[in-house]
Amino acid sequence: MTAINTRPGVTLNNGMASVWLWAPEAKSVRIKLQLSGAELPLSAKKYGYWYLSTAELKNGDRYRFLLDDQAPLPDPASLSQPGGVHEASAVVDLDAFEWADSNWQNHALEDYILYELHTGTFTSEGNFAGVETKLDYLVSLGITAIEIMPVAQFPGDRNWGYDGVFPYAVQNSYGGAKGLQQLVNACHQKGIAVILDVVYNHIGPEGNYFNEYGPYFTDKYNTPWGNAINFDDAGCDAVRHYFIENVLMWFRNFHIDALRMDAVHAVKDFSPQHILAEIKARVDELMAETGRQHYLIVECDLNDTRFINPQQKAGFGMDSQWIDEFHHALRITAGGEQTGYYSDFNGIADLAKSYNDAYVYDGQYSEHRQKFFGSKAVDNLGDQFVVFSQNHDQVGNRMLGERSSELFSFEMQKLMAGAILTAPFLPMLFMGEEYSETNRFMYFVSHTNPQLAEAVRKGRKAEFAAFHAQGEAPNPMAENTFMNSKLQWNLPGEGKHQIMLNFYRALLALRKSLPALHQLNRKLTRAEYNQQQQTLTLHRGHESASITVFMNFSKKVQAISYPEITNFKKLFNSADSSWGGPLTVNDTTASLDNIQPESFIIYTA
Repeated sequence: MTAINTRPGVTLNNGMASVWLWAPEAKSVRIKLQLSGAELPLSAKKYGYWYLSTAELKNGDRYRFLLDDQAPLPDPASLSQPGGVHEASAVVDLDAFEWADSNWQNHALEDYILYELHTGTFTSEGNFAGVETKLDYLVSLGITAIEIMPVAQFPGDRNWGYDGVFPYAVQNSYGGAKGLQQLVNACHQKGIAVILDVVYNHIGPEGNYFNEYGPYFTDKYNTPWGNAINFDDAGCDAVRHYFIENVLMWFRNFHIDALRMDAVHAVKDFSPQHILAEIKARVDELMAETGRQHYLIVECDLNDTRFINPQQKAGFGMDSQWIDEFHHALRITAGGEQTGYYSDFNGIADLAKSYNDAYVYDGQYSEHRQKFFGSKAVDNLGDQFVVFSQNHDQVGNRMLGERSSELFSFEMQKLMAGAILTAPFLPMLFMGEEYSETNRFMYFVSHTNPQLAEAVRKGRKAEFAAFHAQGEAPNPMAENTFMNSKLQWNLPGEGKHQIMLNFYRALLALRKSLPALHQLNRKLTRAEYNQQQQTLTLHRGHESASITVFMNFSKKVQAISYPEITNFKKLFNSADSSWGGPLTVNDTTASLDNIQPESFIIYTA
C-alpha cells in the first residue's frame, strides 16, 4: 500500500481541487497556473508525495509543475494535454459527464465477439465521434464488444497508440476524455461492450517526463523499449499505485468493460504479489463496490497458465489472453510464409493441436526459441483464450502492412473466418476484415521531435532491409502512410466485399444461435487432421447437440471419411454460390465426397 488512497494528479470535488504528486527527490514543488501565472506551493507528505487542496483550479484550467524551481513540466497523471505532449496539462472533471447507461450489464465473457479497431483509421473522421457513427453497422454484423487500440496521449495526431506518454490522458485529437465517455455511453445503449487497450510495459520516448519526477523505471530489467517500468525496485510502491489507479479510473470514470493489457510478458515484477495479481485484487474490490462486471485480458507470449489461472491456484487471475499461436498455425495452414517466428509452426497439425489444447507449444522443444517451451492449459476454459486470423500486430508489423485480402484468395479468407468463428475460444475480428478491406494497415507515427522521427524512419527501413525485393518500407512519418491505412466505407456495399460481409453476418448469427458453437466447452471439443489431404475435422459438443466442421485447406476437391455423417444435417457451406463460391446448387444432402478447395462445411447431429 502507498501513502495515499486517491488518484494521482488533479481531482475535482465540490468546487475544490485535490492535487497529489509523487516527486521523492524534490525539495520544493509548486503548481503554476497558465492563465493567471499564479504559483501555488504543495506540501510535502510521507514517501515522497506532495499535496495541495485549492479552490483556484477549475475544470479546463491549464497548469504545470515546478520542481525545485526548474523548468515547468506537464503532470505525469494529466487527464488532458490539449496542446500536445510537451505543453501544459489541463484539469478535467471526470464526474461532469451525464451517463445514460445505468441499466447496462456487461456481457458474460463467453458472449464476447470482439472487433479490434484503431480510432484514427476506422473512419474518415478519425475520432470517437466517427466510431459512434458505425455502431449500428457493428450491431448488424453481430459484434458484442469493440476493442479500441490505445488512446493514451501520444505525440502528434497519428500513432498506433503504443507510444503513449500520458497513461491517464485521452488523446486530444480523438476527442479527449469526454469524447471517450460519450462513445462508451453510446456503445452501451447499443448493447456493445468496450475493451480498451492499455500499455503498462513501457512509456513512449517523446514527451516522457517521468524520470524528472522519480524512479518510474528500473535498470534491473531490459525490455524491447529500454528500461522496464519499476514494479519491484526502490520506490516501486508509488509506481504500482500509479498504474493500479489508472486501471480503476478506466472502469470507474469511463465505464470501460474490459482492459486488454499489452505485452504483459514485458512487465517485470518479482514482488511477493505480482502487479497483475494486485490489479486483479483491486478490480475485484471495485466490482464488489459498484456491482459492475469488468474483465482483464492480456497479451502474453509465454504460454504460461499462471497468468490466467485464478489466484486461489497461485495464478495472477487474468480473465483471458490472446493466443498468437492459433493465428500462426492458421496462417501457415492457409499457405502463409514460414519465416521468422512462423518457422516454429508446421501447419495443419499445429492448428488441430491449438483447437484441442489452446497452446501449440505446451512443453515441447521450440526451434525458434531454442528451448523447451510452454505449459499445458488443461483446466482453462474456452473463454480464457482470444483467437484471430488478423490483428494490428500481425498485419501492421509486416513491411507493407498487407491484409489477408491481399495475401489469400477469396475462398481462403472465408475458410480462415470459419476456422476462427467455429473455434471453442473467443473470436476477434480486425477492423475491415469482415468485408475484405483492401487498404493496407501500416505502421505510422507523427513524432514532433525531428531527430526521433528520423531515427524511427531509418529504423523501420533497416528492419526490413532484407526484404528489398518487396519494395521500400513505407515512411512511418508520412501522412499518406496513415491516410492510406484508413478503411474504405464504400466497399461493404460493392461486389465481393458485400458478399464477404453477408457471409460474416450469417456465420456470426450461426455461432450465436447454435449452443454447440456458442458454449465454449473445451472438454467436448475434438480436432483431427489429414496431413496429406490438408483437411481438418472439428467436433464441438454441447449436451445432446453437436456440430462438426469439415475444413479443406487444399486447392483440390477432397473426400473425407466420417461414418457418423449419415445422421447429420448440413447447416452451412462456405463454397455455396450465395457466398461467391464455386457451387451453383445449394445441395442440402449430407455428403463429404466433394468438399470444395479452400472451403468448410458445418453439419449438426
